[in-house]
Amino acid sequence: MDGDPHIHVQAKVMQDDAAVRNMLASTFGLAGGLPSHVATGCGLQAPAAMTSAEPESVTCLACREHAQAEHLRLAEQVERLSRMPGSIIGPAQAELAAERHRSLAKRFSGAEY
Repeated sequence: MDGDPHIHVQAKVMQDDAAVRNMLASTFGLAGGLPSHVATGCGLQAPAAMTSAEPESVTCLACREHAQAEHLRLAEQVERLSRMPGSIIGPAQAELAAERHRSLAKRFSGAEY
């Protein structure tokens, strides 16, 4: 895996360890270590430094397909959850979040937008 030149996406698309670490550090002064390798959308273990959440940076085609599918799934999920009785997510918020995920899915597909 060390010779792999591709940029991957983390298998858990919505999990951003660096963002969580930064939030904890800024809020509580805590700074946990990041894993050196992470599971990727294509099923490999890759150095965390060789992953990106930015569609234009990801060069592994299998990871791009994985991220596209995950963002489409998340868009549907947020819309479905917003329609549930007692949901704290309103229709307008859900629509914005779903559109953001669909836009990311489109960018991961490489389609023009």
